Amino acid sequence: MKVAALLATRATRAHRKAWTAVFAALTLTSLLLGAFGLTLVSAWSAHPRVERYAGADLVVAGDQTTRFSAASLGERETVSAGLTERVRIPRTALTVVRGVPGVRAAVADVEFPVGLAGSAATGSATESATASATGRPWEAARLAPYALRTGRAPQRADEVVVAGGGGPERGGADRVGQRLTLRVGGHDTAYTVVGVADGPRTAVWFTDAEARRLSGHPEALDAIGVVAESGTGAGELAGRVRKALDTAGVTDVGHRADGDPATVRVLTGDDRGEAEFLAAEPARGELLAALGSVAGAVVLVSLLVVSSTIVQALRQRSHELGLLRAVGATPGQLRAAVGREVGRVAAWAALVGAAGAAPAYLGLRALLDARGALPTGLELTLLPPLWLTPLVTAAVTVLAAQAAALIGGARTATARPAEALRERAPGRGRGITGLVLLGVGASAAGTAALQRGATAAAAAGAAAVTMVIACAVLGPWIAEGAMRLLGAPLRLFGPGGRLAAANCAASAHRLGAAITPIVLVTAFAGVQLSGGATLTHAGDAQARQVLRADLAVHADGGLPAGAVERIREVPGVRAATEIVPGTVLLARSQLGAPELERLPVFGVTPEGLTRTLDPGPRNGDLTRLRPGTVAVGADRADSLGVRPGSTVTLRFGDGQEARLRVVATYQRSIALGDFLLSRDDLLRHTSMPAASGAGRVLVATAPDADRKAVTNALARAVPGARVEPDPAPVRGEAAEQALAEVVSVAVVGAVGGFTVIAVLSTLALIATGRRPELRLLRLAGAGRGQLRRMLRLEAAATVVTGLVVGAAVASVPLLAFSMATTGTVPYLPPAQAAVIVSVVVATAAAGSLPPVWGTLRGRYPR
Repeated sequence: MKVAALLATRATRAHRKAWTAVFAALTLTSLLLGAFGLTLVSAWSAHPRVERYAGADLVVAGDQTTRFSAASLGERETVSAGLTERVRIPRTALTVVRGVPGVRAAVADVEFPVGLAGSAATGSATESATASATGRPWEAARLAPYALRTGRAPQRADEVVVAGGGGPERGGADRVGQRLTLRVGGHDTAYTVVGVADGPRTAVWFTDAEARRLSGHPEALDAIGVVAESGTGAGELAGRVRKALDTAGVTDVGHRADGDPATVRVLTGDDRGEAEFLAAEPARGELLAALGSVAGAVVLVSLLVVSSTIVQALRQRSHELGLLRAVGATPGQLRAAVGREVGRVAAWAALVGAAGAAPAYLGLRALLDARGALPTGLELTLLPPLWLTPLVTAAVTVLAAQAAALIGGARTATARPAEALRERAPGRGRGITGLVLLGVGASAAGTAALQRGATAAAAAGAAAVTMVIACAVLGPWIAEGAMRLLGAPLRLFGPGGRLAAANCAASAHRLGAAITPIVLVTAFAGVQLSGGATLTHAGDAQARQVLRADLAVHADGGLPAGAVERIREVPGVRAATEIVPGTVLLARSQLGAPELERLPVFGVTPEGLTRTLDPGPRNGDLTRLRPGTVAVGADRADSLGVRPGSTVTLRFGDGQEARLRVVATYQRSIALGDFLLSRDDLLRHTSMPAASGAGRVLVATAPDADRKAVTNALARAVPGARVEPDPAPVRGEAAEQALAEVVSVAVVGAVGGFTVIAVLSTLALIATGRRPELRLLRLAGAGRGQLRRMLRLEAAATVVTGLVVGAAVASVPLLAFSMATTGTVPYLPPAQAAVIVSVVVATAAAGSLPPVWGTLRGRYPR
């Protein structure tokens, strides 16, 4: 051990520059893994914020989770998904809860959208002066609790309490005695402000009876807030309430699927926030899924870069290690010495990276907040013990470094002393391993071609990573083949070109090590960026093709009752279609495993549909879309094996299941979603009241109509509505799209920067190891200009090979993914492609030339 310690100490001092590159790579590895680990554990421990139920000891609410079971590998497996629409409970639950011993108060709560009516014309368009607000019963204000600042509680149906401050659009709505015209469910009603209270600026409180009427579901409640008597614990009371509800047989409102129990929930502690912010819990699951989908790729990329850097650092010293072996050092002594060297560098680098993991994690959280990728109310929390996660990932980094050191020095350590000084060609086993990995990657790409959505994206990512690893294993052979192709063009550049061609052909092993990180950064960035860009590009193109309408009409709080009919009667209007966005869940078995897929959909009125929208009908008749029916996107119809006349079983956003008859199929499903439903069907399962005017109305004008006159006529026909002269394209956005984009950009930025350091380190190590070679060439008569040209051409050959191989690796899974999801070739924005190429070129130049400038200076070689 003393010999190993001495060798490690002397080698560390003698090879500071080589270990500096390794230190930088290990530091970034530890930082990246630590930040990623903190994000994962914070998402795992996240919970919705508790605001308006902060004063309640427990909350009784509907079950916002739907479940699906199927046989997988001979066993019954169950998956679950959060519901983003309100699951309501029967009003009879209030009587049951009030009768439980220990309950001091049980308060019913309902919520519904409210608009402040009124409009102001601007030019030819009418811009609404409405402000979106939320209505609730005044009794529920005590659950926060929100107290009155001034005035009194509402006592009559035409009285309301507003939140303090009102808001800029209210125009002094917080003054007691002011008359307000509020729009709920498309109906305008005048109310008198009788009080001002604390609370959100968009809150409006009504009497309990009026709130019950305006909610649109008088026999159902959104939630019940329970206040315990003094001395009664929340946990104990929750058990009593649970037992009372079970005994009374109280379940959620609506029909659930078989195997999906509709059990009313009793929430305590942080779980109370789930009854307030419905999108928070599904978003937490989506965040975990998004992070999990790239977790394997991030870890594999990190380990690959670390291994490549350490192996390259040790390869530069292969002759030194071989000499030690030849003069009598045992394999154990060499392994121990190398392990100690790497261990010292890795330990310090891992600790430095762990220290930077927390700021990197906070930066990612700030990015998520800035892009609005997380819904309001979801809090990413970290318990004190979880802040130690970077120490765990630092230990993983050290272990990975030690494993790389063991691999890098294995051949020299085990070679016979007489052969230790000779550099051996890569073995047959390495070639077979690389070919097997290529086959696995191609199989994963084939899986992506047969799947859709998240499954296809995950398969494409796995294919890209596997093929990158295969290219790293096959690096010497790839470099040798590339040099056979590039050798002739290089020789056209004179003596420097001939030297470059000869060096590249003779050092394929070294060139393969330089190509690997370039392939990695090109393929990884290409797959991550192009996957989302391809979907967005195809969706935007379809959205422009879908829209035929010339105008759009909508209003906060809903359009007045009968607005669509009045719009159709306006002179110059050719057709009007109301369109409402929503979500459904499709339960199915995928590759033998149960899956619940959340999909964006639209509910529409069929009258005149094809004049305002062009879904690209394939089979059937879209005008036959009525309650109980559905139109299906062509790709989804093919995967489900349905056609007009078949039935499809869907779960709506509130968890209720329905069997719908297919009346048509259509082509443009990227923009419109995989299902088009009846507007009335979809509204019955949303959190908003099922009343007229909940969405927006697309209006197609007659060819000879004066559009300005039609706009003004629509404003008069539907007072208080917004009339858009250039309506935005119709596009069904997946709920997790913004989240996926932020995660993708963050991961590409982190891994891209990381692999850039790897490229720089690897090329710098190679260049540093070539100094004796360059001195010998100068002594043999090569000029400085010839050597500079040789180095530039070698760097260019490395960049071209890396970019071409990386693009080829990325194109295989991307082509399979894009053809399966969009039917088009992959798309990468030119600016992003230019950034990838520019970064690779600049990094290769910085890693190849500066380390040898000193050798090329002066009249005599140094």
